[in-house]
Amino acid sequence: MKPLQMVDTKSQYHKIKYEIDNAVIGVMESSQFIGGKAVNDFAQNLAHYHNVKHVIPCANGTDALQIALMALGLQPGDEVIMPSFTYIATVEVAALLRLKPVFADVDPKTFCINPVEIEKLISSKTKAIVPVHLYGQAAEMEEIMAIADKYKIFVIEDNAQAIGNVYTFKNGEKKKTGAIGTIGCTSFYPSKNLGAFGDGGAITTNDDELAQKIKMIASHGQSKRYLHDVVGCNSRLDAMQAAILDIKLKHLDEYNNARRKAADVYDEAFKNHPNISVPYRSESGRHVFHQYTLTLEGISRDAMSVYLSENNIPSMIYYPVPAHRQKMLEAFGGMNYNLPVTDWLTERVISLPMHTELDSEQQNYIITHVLKFIESQK
Repeated sequence: MKPLQMVDTKSQYHKIKYEIDNAVIGVMESSQFIGGKAVNDFAQNLAHYHNVKHVIPCANGTDALQIALMALGLQPGDEVIMPSFTYIATVEVAALLRLKPVFADVDPKTFCINPVEIEKLISSKTKAIVPVHLYGQAAEMEEIMAIADKYKIFVIEDNAQAIGNVYTFKNGEKKKTGAIGTIGCTSFYPSKNLGAFGDGGAITTNDDELAQKIKMIASHGQSKRYLHDVVGCNSRLDAMQAAILDIKLKHLDEYNNARRKAADVYDEAFKNHPNISVPYRSESGRHVFHQYTLTLEGISRDAMSVYLSENNIPSMIYYPVPAHRQKMLEAFGGMNYNLPVTDWLTERVISLPMHTELDSEQQNYIITHVLKFIESQK
């Protein structure tokens, strides 16, 4: 059996090595290392994939979120509603811009921000909602957009973990996550469903004026060379990463389908188990399984993690300390929040290996040891 990894990027690369190598050589031959054809081609192809008017590539997913918030013209003290059950980058960018993160609890099934909780938190200072499509699951965007329309506030989708997820509205209309809100933000960190060979990110929008402002902010606030209209930053996707991502974009739906098939195997093995809840599959969104995350009940999650590691099975806990309990957010009153679902999940979730190269021997080994551990605890 091949050694187990949370993400097997090496095997994925070897399957498309010829395409990737040629793309990288093409960039080196062109000597266009920043900007140029490779970046423009990828931006256009990603826009077509999402069916949006504009894609602005940037240096990473965190920058994407920060630039999005900057482009909306929010002022210090403005409130942004977001989940606490997320990677810290979602919250960090708001704090960096001196905005106030306001935490909403999540749905216990989807793990995504609960629209019912959002509406309870809206005030005169609320300017935006940041739904996070966590683990590859889509947040309930139809309800979130209805709330945003009602109160005239922006929606910034954190789509770092769910690229390729197709959301279906009640009227049958379909849109990809990241293409529904005011702005969508994604990450191309190597372990993502669409992963670069380094850092990278992108911002999506259908708003022409916003797109122009986002482009300026990402390039030192420039409207033209050496003319700086707004305060910006330096956030670029380099050409080699763009060329690699453009090749991998052609395979993204194939990759997501492979993840779903691996999730099906896990689901079948763990379904109806009294101590395990498998990931919920929303009818509105088509889960792309960036992570395959179990919720354990009556079993020590931390002890299971140790046991799996002792048997050469990697696992991860995303996220053991939610944002509202992080020291860095004490000044924003984080400790004062009562988020029972978030706290409950942080004590019970564990993610198993999930990637496009998982084979049946590996999965059987993982499943056998998960069940063996649970049986040993009874």
